[in-house]
Amino acid sequence: MSIKSILDHKISRKSFIRSMPAAVAAIGAVPGLQFAQATPAAAAEAETKPGYYGMPRTWMWNPNPNTMVDTSKWKKAGPYTIGFSNASISNAWRVAFQHGVLWSAGQHRDEIAHLLVTDANDDPSKQIADIQDLISQGVDILLIAASTEDALDSVVGRATEQGIPVVMVDRKVKTPANYITYVTASDWALGRLEAQWLCETLGGKGNIVMLPGIAGSSVAEIRIKANEEVFSKFPGIKVLEKQYCDWNPATGKSVMAALIQKHGKAINGVLSDSALQGYGAIEAFLDAGYKDGEIPPMTGGDVARMYQLANQHNIKMVGIDYPTSMGITGIETALDVLKGISVPDKVEVSFQVVTSPGADTVSVKGDRHLLDHVSMNDPGDLSPSNGLPAGYNPSTFNPDYPK
Repeated sequence: MSIKSILDHKISRKSFIRSMPAAVAAIGAVPGLQFAQATPAAAAEAETKPGYYGMPRTWMWNPNPNTMVDTSKWKKAGPYTIGFSNASISNAWRVAFQHGVLWSAGQHRDEIAHLLVTDANDDPSKQIADIQDLISQGVDILLIAASTEDALDSVVGRATEQGIPVVMVDRKVKTPANYITYVTASDWALGRLEAQWLCETLGGKGNIVMLPGIAGSSVAEIRIKANEEVFSKFPGIKVLEKQYCDWNPATGKSVMAALIQKHGKAINGVLSDSALQGYGAIEAFLDAGYKDGEIPPMTGGDVARMYQLANQHNIKMVGIDYPTSMGITGIETALDVLKGISVPDKVEVSFQVVTSPGADTVSVKGDRHLLDHVSMNDPGDLSPSNGLPAGYNPSTFNPDYPK
């Protein structure tokens, strides 16, 4: 397999793992393109571990060039005080993400003296104040999930200027020089895959509506750019409307209800960048009288309820979870920085493609089907890609961590 085919051809995660020996051989000839020390056998073994959910907690499967950051100037003796500034815990994804951060800190209790946690309630002004407060408490490092890309940029930059290392996780700020590294999953890849699947599912022709997340969030805005990149290759696809839904089920439902009332059966597909608003959109179709098998193809991912509704009502769907396990990786990356271990400037956590039965397309094929990913008995607010211990339930999970 050539390096061009690896980077240009869309393949499933399992196919990628099977192709790794040839991939590594090809990639090894490209300067600056690095993979961490891992083998396909090790990855396959990890995928069988309880609670793993197939989500590597390292950057080993990132197929992009990495610039390694020398962190020796931030090396210090522990135990450490880590400040975690979260944009919010306003939806099921964010709750599971924070659970991962807290749980991971508990797993490293011998290295972490205190994890100081703040919740900005999706308010950039509050998050700026939160970060300033964490700095005043003398944290050794900041782990930040930014509410919006622009508003948090200056305060993150000031922290770095004061000698406090910053690791962004989930959502970044706009100036890369203001932080050391960014823990994420590829929003470019996710956005391209979901748009490609929808366009191919519709045979390259049809009217769609777009339901992105929060305006100004790096995650939402990158996915939109990736979607539009794909749409430019399908002139028969028309975007009727694009409306932000704040990654909120109630907003997704009300927005979709208004779109159904306005466009009705002219809507041939729905591109939702998350199941958070996606399952609200499904509920709007059901309330509008759509029968099983009549709801147009949809994209989503992140929480169980959308997968369950798609299975129950025979909806053609692709789901790509933005893994909440990146919260775990965020803590591990912060510790690497404080130990002086070099880190890549972008740490990409892997994701899986999940399709409803028979929904694979020419270039987007599922790693697993809906009910292999979730069960109908799972809590609706479960984030399947959480990386937490087996049996994780967001409503009862109470992680013990060093406060």
